[in-house]
Amino acid sequence: MVERIQDVAHLGAVELLTPKPEGTLWFFHDLFGMEIVHRDGGTHYLRGYGDHAAATLKITPAKAAGIGCVAWRATSPEALERRVAAIEAEGLGLGWSNGDFGRGRSYRFRDPDGHAMEIYYEEVRYAPPPELRSTLKNLPQKFTGRGVNVRRMDHLALFCKSVPENRRFAQETLGMRLSEQVIFNQGRDEIGAWLSPSPVHHQVAYVADAAGVHGRLHHVSLWVDNRGDVMRAADILAENGVFIEAGPSKHNNSQGFYLYSYEPGGNRVEVYSGSYLIFAPDWQTVVWNEQERGTGVYWGATLPASFASYGTPVVEAQKSNATVIDPM
Repeated sequence: MVERIQDVAHLGAVELLTPKPEGTLWFFHDLFGMEIVHRDGGTHYLRGYGDHAAATLKITPAKAAGIGCVAWRATSPEALERRVAAIEAEGLGLGWSNGDFGRGRSYRFRDPDGHAMEIYYEEVRYAPPPELRSTLKNLPQKFTGRGVNVRRMDHLALFCKSVPENRRFAQETLGMRLSEQVIFNQGRDEIGAWLSPSPVHHQVAYVADAAGVHGRLHHVSLWVDNRGDVMRAADILAENGVFIEAGPSKHNNSQGFYLYSYEPGGNRVEVYSGSYLIFAPDWQTVVWNEQERGTGVYWGATLPASFASYGTPVVEAQKSNATVIDPM
């Protein structure tokens, strides 16, 4: 067995691009209960009440919805330098910056599909104001009881033109563990890969983009403590007129309990719980074929056709089917 590189600690932060920044901010702050910790012009930085970092979600105004920069934290300054050298050897490096809000020196790069990413080590821990201080010393912020009140950033799924190419990059260059795969046509077509640098089942998933384009987002996922919280999220979204695309139901791969909706800017957002942790150093990747995978649902309603095709930015083929992609 080849020893896995463990220079990346975990997913640090996700940037979402939105053409409706006020609506997107309302969605994550008012409905999802995330705290606004910093503003820079029209850009806002937020966090879940259980996130230890100063910020884990960045909302940036843009002409179209989509994914901005995905930030990964290294395990040490030395690990950061090693991963930068590996990324540069792949020819995917873009260069150093002084870092974004709450983060120190960072190295910007792209994955093989073109998604913008960066890796950093130095991070500012969240220091709550008195009104948000928890009586639990090991909880970074108190539970405010506002809306869904998500605990933390969990993972994201990225559409890509070639799952094998991006999966190999995540495994061999970034050092992530491959938790599960979906491979069709008797092992010829890899259409999904779930990867993580930490015991969390997956912090990034790469999924084949049927549109055949590059650099799109499938969804970003936020964690709640239990299934009841996912059900409560469905009530909150329905009460506020937010379209629920799928769920609450349970995935077969990952065993995650989920609900999918669209924030006002158009990006798909998942409320997520359950799943399982992986601690075994000799983990054997779980591989699903067409028959085993089925609809991707262990129990609950079948995922709609939009789940396999809709992503952001929206491509022309999707614009002709407004009933499928209408985010509200």
